[in-house]
Amino acid sequence: MKYRKLGASDLEVSEISLGSWLTYGVGVELDKARACVDAAFDLGINFIDTANVYGRGAAETVLGELLAGRPRDSYVLATKVFGQMSDTDQGLSAAQIAKQIDASLQRLRVDSVDLYQCHRYDTATPLEETMEALTRVVKAGKARWLGFSEWSPDQIQAAIDLAGVEKFVSSQPQYSLLYRRPEAKVIPISAANGISQIVWSPLAQGVLSGKYAPGAPLPAESRATSDSMGQAMQGWLRPEVLAAVEKLKPVAAKAGVSLTQFSLAWVLREPNVASAIVGASRPEQLKENAGASGLVIDPALFAEAEAIVAGIPRG
Repeated sequence: MKYRKLGASDLEVSEISLGSWLTYGVGVELDKARACVDAAFDLGINFIDTANVYGRGAAETVLGELLAGRPRDSYVLATKVFGQMSDTDQGLSAAQIAKQIDASLQRLRVDSVDLYQCHRYDTATPLEETMEALTRVVKAGKARWLGFSEWSPDQIQAAIDLAGVEKFVSSQPQYSLLYRRPEAKVIPISAANGISQIVWSPLAQGVLSGKYAPGAPLPAESRATSDSMGQAMQGWLRPEVLAAVEKLKPVAAKAGVSLTQFSLAWVLREPNVASAIVGASRPEQLKENAGASGLVIDPALFAEAEAIVAGIPRG
C-alpha cells in the first residue's frame, strides 16, 4: 500500500481507503463488516471514512465497536456532519456542530477524529458561523483537521477567503472515469490551496468493476440486488453505460490488471487525489481494490479508456 499526504495536514493516508456508506450498520452484517475491517488493516489501509448520517449513527456505532482495542495511532478516522439525524437535527449551525461532534465521538468510542467534514454545504447557516464552530471543534481537540464534501467552487473559495478560522485540508467529491466533473474547477482550486481530494464512488457504485454485463441478470448478492444498497446505483445500470464499461475490459487487460484496479488507478493518476474510498462487503473485494495502489499504467491506455466513455451522461 502506498500513502499520500492529505492536503496541508500532517496526515499520511492510504491510497485506498475504506468507506461505510450503505454498508456497515446498514446493508452488511456485523461479522462481514468485521472481516472487512480486519482485512483493511492487513492490507495496509489506514484511512477509514464514515458519517453521522450513515444509518443515522449505525455506521459510526459499528466502526466504534470494530476499531475498539486497536491503537488509535494505527488508523486515520474521518466522519462527517450535516445530514438529518432527527426531525430537528440537521445542518451546520453552531449548535448542531457542537452537538453532533460529541455524538459521533461517543459512537466511534474515540476522543477525537482525524478529519471532520461538512457533508454538504448548509445554505441556511452563515458560512462564518459554520467555520467558527468548526474552529472551536479543532481547538477543543475533538478533531485534528477539517474537510468538506460536494461544495461548489464558489463555496470553497468563500471558506478559503475567511480569516481567523481553521482551513480545510480535504474535499470529498464523487469522481470516476464515468464522472469527471471535479476536474473543471474543484480540483484546481483545491490544489492551489492545500486541499486534497478523497473521492467517493471511484468505481461508480461498482459498475466499473465490470461485473454488471449488458443485458444479463444482475449477479446474485451484488450491491445492485440489495434493498438497502441498490437504489443508489440505478442510474449507472443503463444499457449505454454497461456497454461502454464492457469495452473497457480489453483496455484493462492490455494493462495487465483487472478493470477494478484499472479504474482505481485512473482516479489515483490525479496528483491532487490523496485517496479513493471503496466500499466492501467481502475481504476479497478489498484485496483486489488495494492492488490498485502504486500501479504504473501507460497514460495512452488511460486516454483510450477516456475516449470510450466520453459523452456518457450520469444517470
